[in-house]
Amino acid sequence: MNLDLYKYIYLIGVGGIGMSALARYFNSKGKMVSGYDKIKSELCIELETEGINIHYSDDVNEIPEPIKNAGFNDILVIYTPAISSENKVISFFTNKGFKVYKRAEVLGMISKQSFTIAVAGTHGKTTTSTILAHILKQAGKESTAFLGGISRNYNTNLLLADKGNILIVEADEYDRSFLQLHADIAIITSVDTDHLDIYENKEDLEKAFVQFATQIKQKGLLLVEESVSIDFPAPEDGAKLTYSATKNADYYAENIKVKDGKMNFDLKALDIMPGMSYEQKQEGLEFILPGIHNVSNSIAASAVSCYLGLGCKDIARGLTTFKGIKRRFDVHLSTSKVAYVDDYAHHPEEVSATIGAAIQLFPQRDLTIVFQPHLFSRTQDFANEFASSLVGANDLILLDIYPAREKPITGVDSQMLLDLCTNPIKEVCKKEELLAVLKNKELDVLLTLGAGDIGTLVEPIKHLLN
Repeated sequence: MNLDLYKYIYLIGVGGIGMSALARYFNSKGKMVSGYDKIKSELCIELETEGINIHYSDDVNEIPEPIKNAGFNDILVIYTPAISSENKVISFFTNKGFKVYKRAEVLGMISKQSFTIAVAGTHGKTTTSTILAHILKQAGKESTAFLGGISRNYNTNLLLADKGNILIVEADEYDRSFLQLHADIAIITSVDTDHLDIYENKEDLEKAFVQFATQIKQKGLLLVEESVSIDFPAPEDGAKLTYSATKNADYYAENIKVKDGKMNFDLKALDIMPGMSYEQKQEGLEFILPGIHNVSNSIAASAVSCYLGLGCKDIARGLTTFKGIKRRFDVHLSTSKVAYVDDYAHHPEEVSATIGAAIQLFPQRDLTIVFQPHLFSRTQDFANEFASSLVGANDLILLDIYPAREKPITGVDSQMLLDLCTNPIKEVCKKEELLAVLKNKELDVLLTLGAGDIGTLVEPIKHLLN
């Protein structure tokens, strides 16, 4: 399928982080891009300023006339699985006989034309992808990168290469999307149970990851975090390597410490690639994102950079100049009186890692956590794990569950989760009441967590604390 032949691109759910990157990609190719989203988010407003036409009602009369009247060979219609199949806009196209493509299918089509680096894993995809894209760009080895967050270095979720053929994509396990990809290099950061609305159980999820790994191209590279216990096959005529921040592996970290609010560590590489020339120890690497899990993400990105021929200085410069990602341990305020961090964590393992990083960065300080659970099904499936992961909060505030694509489940709500939590101070709070609740607290370190719309409270909270 030749994507260049389409004149119009129409995206249903255009304001999502992945869909907006696709919109920007096609806009850069000179296509006439438009779309629908139910919420006029900050990202949608940015897309509109870039010339992308967006409507916010699912009334089909609001679909631009050129799109409504376009023929099958003129328009590519893309949707995100987060949008209900009963949506009137999707129904309009399917009823006319159009094939509507999932975002993952289109990414798969784009990847066939490129040297593809796919980053998979239940956690760490966005951070690892963004670090890797930045290291390569700083070294003059450009890539086109579809990122699951907004890079603070470039203030965008899409990097475009002026030259070269390297593509970096996040290989999302939700809805088995990553099975659309056939990578030259694949990273697997983690495989923890999640998305039990899609997978029958952990074994079913692991089978999907194995299938993803078997799709790596001949002579390709599979790089797996050492603690992942799945026996992945090595690519045909290629290599399977490991990395770790806590154990010996093909690439691993030593001497990890916090220094001046940043992670400091040494990177060691075993003599694993005969005939390749690169330094096997890089000392004193400095990285802005705290926590062992982020050291691990930076090692994965560094290992692929080594494999692509970059040297020690390139990697050190890339890590040192990396500014972070919006909503990935995003430090908005840090003084001796009060600190404020916001993070996208929405799975117990992510929540636990983020809280651990906060305690590491702000030792001996009281931690107030505001958590917005994401999805009724995830809250039900991992209620006990969430309660355990939140134990580090001196003061815990739970917002109502963010439903996203789901309908409520009887008996599953934030009060149910709160009842399982053992924190000394704890309460459930409506989102619209949070600022008033925080105003009456003596805050030391505040951490807001969640993948829903809790991010819209970041600026009001900063204003309150300042």
